[in-house]
Formats: sequence, C-alpha cells, structure tokens
Amino acid sequence: MSGEAQHPLLLSDRPDFEAGHPTVRLVDLFSGCGGLTLGVAQAAEAAGTALEIPLAIDSDADAGAVYESNFPKADFRQTTVGEFFGPRAGEPLADFELRVAEEVGTVTALVGGPPCQGHSDLNNHTRRRDPKNALYGHMSRAAEVLQPQAVLIENVPAVQHDKHAGEGVVARVERELRGLGFDVASGVVALAALGVAQRRRRHVLLAVREGLTAPADVLADLADRQDFRDLRWAIEDLVKAAPTGIDEPPRASAENRRRMQYLQDEGLVDLPNAERPRCHQADGHSYKSMYGRLSWDLPAQTVTSGFGSIGQGRYMHPSEIRALTPHEAARIQGFPDYFDFSAIALRSSLATMIGNAVPPQLSRSIFAELLPDLTAAGD
Repeated sequence: MSGEAQHPLLLSDRPDFEAGHPTVRLVDLFSGCGGLTLGVAQAAEAAGTALEIPLAIDSDADAGAVYESNFPKADFRQTTVGEFFGPRAGEPLADFELRVAEEVGTVTALVGGPPCQGHSDLNNHTRRRDPKNALYGHMSRAAEVLQPQAVLIENVPAVQHDKHAGEGVVARVERELRGLGFDVASGVVALAALGVAQRRRRHVLLAVREGLTAPADVLADLADRQDFRDLRWAIEDLVKAAPTGIDEPPRASAENRRRMQYLQDEGLVDLPNAERPRCHQADGHSYKSMYGRLSWDLPAQTVTSGFGSIGQGRYMHPSEIRALTPHEAARIQGFPDYFDFSAIALRSSLATMIGNAVPPQLSRSIFAELLPDLTAAGD
C-alpha cells in the first residue's frame, strides 16, 4: 500500500461527525446508503464543524437501513420524495410543504442524486423520456420549500440531454434555481482526479446563494485537481482478507473461472474474441471491458451493481481468479472501512447499493470549498 501515515480508506473508527461548532444542517434527498451525506460529513469534520441531518429520504428499505446505521441521529424517512415536495418550483406551497419547512427548520445544504436509470446511456429503451427524469425537478422544489444556502444535484453525464414534458430537465432546474436567488453552475466531473480509484464521471449541478462562493469557481477548481489513485492504493491490502461477510468472494461459473484462469496464465487484461461467449464475439467488438481483468496500476472502470461478475464488465481482480468482493467495490467507490454495510446480508441488495452509491469524495471536495462561506452566512 501507499506510504501514507493514515490511509483514508483504512480508517476503522468513525469520526464524531456530530461534534463541533457551528452546525451544518443537511437535507439529503434520494439518499441511497449515504455517499453524498458522508462526503459532507467528512468536509464538516475537517472544518471542525458539526453535522446535523434534519431530513433524509429514500424509498429503498435496504439503503435506509445502511444510512441509519451510519448516521443514527439523522431523521431518515423511508418514503418517496414526492411525499414531501412537489415536482417543480413556482407554484404556491401546499400545506404539507409548509409543514415540512417548519419541521425541518434552517437548512445549510440540500443534496440529492435522483435515480439515474432513466438517464443512463446503458438504458437504450427508455432514456431521454423515462418518467424517472421528472424526479430531478423535485430538487428545485425542495430548494424553494427549505431555502438552503447551497444545493448539490448529482447524476450521470447523460442527464444533460434528457427531457421531461418536452423540456430539458437540467436546464429547467437551473432556471428555477436562478429564479429562487441562486448562482448556478453545472458540468461533468471526472472523479478519478478527486482521489476516487475508478474512471467514474458524474454530472454536477451546484447552486449557491448569490453573494457567497461562486459555484463556477468551485467546479473550475475540481477540474484542476490531479489527485489520481490507482487500484493498488485502494484495495491491495484486501487480497489477504478473510473470505467472509463483506469480503466473501463472488461465485463464478466453471466457464468464467476458465476464462479468468486464461487471462491470468496468459498475462492478459482483455479476453481474446475466441474465448468470449458467442453472443459477445465480433470482429473489432466494442465491449473489450466485458470479461476483462483490472490492473493494479490503473483506476478501475466505473463500478456498477454488476461488479461481482466478469460478464458485467472489467471486474476480474488484478491478481486473483475471481471478481471483486463487496468490500473491494466499496473501497473503489471511496467508502472508508468505518462505513458500515452490515445491516444488509443479501448479496444482490448489497451489490445494488454499492454500485448505485455516490463516491463521497465528490461532495467532500465541493463542500470543503463551500463550508467557510456557508457557516459564516448562517451565523
């Protein structure tokens, strides 16, 4: 592993995110297991401020169980965001929204990663017109109801091209947030440059109250970052981990074990065409990552819920005859060892949760720059 005195992913003791002064009050919509929340918590802890979570929402019970185990003082609600906020800004606030605003109180930051399956380029059937695209609009409505100092919306890059009811979802939300008094900027961020050991790219919409830190400057600073990390840095120490629990290796079919052995024996990272399943054979095929092996000295490909199968992507371990374990995938996503996934035992649920998670380095990097202004504004 690296010679760093304290490897950030190997930390086993959870910081006391609830200690410090002043207090950052965070609302996380579509929270998943808490990647965005964790990044804000890490930024707040580094700044000596406390984190309070008056509201977090996700409809998935498994994600909620993991979120609550890691942020036990949060007011987490397992429900849909539509139960709390309307689908778009500009209408008079409904009675239930007024109650939400009163119950939640002052909000420093609003973050959210609306479900992205409708936006993903992997979704050839419904992208650009999927009803899930409308969920993006709940973020600007929530900003109208809660009046936070900053808003962060995370999604896949393809969201920029998506529409709902004939209008681009990102452009509409940007326009609505500007109408609410925010300075707004958006762009695609390469997370590998932020210290995430994978080639993941995400679209970020960042809105900050006018007169505070300019969001365009924050995104420009992220674009200048060069904190690249390879796979060895993230997971090499886990090669010798006891094969139980979150470190239990995935099972592979006999044919896929043969393919992995072939890659190992031949010293290859890409499986030759003749060794692939017939449905994946083609001259000059464009899916080289399928059935591929990872390299120690490079970042991983984007982690998805299929990380446990080489038939889902380049997920063969660099030196072992197996695909990635959940622990390795979580590390590649940037989750330190103190982040507890033990509330979930079902491997398929765990894989979906980890694959869908937002690497915390994204929100940590952004809020490390924003918090001095945001906390001063709240005094």
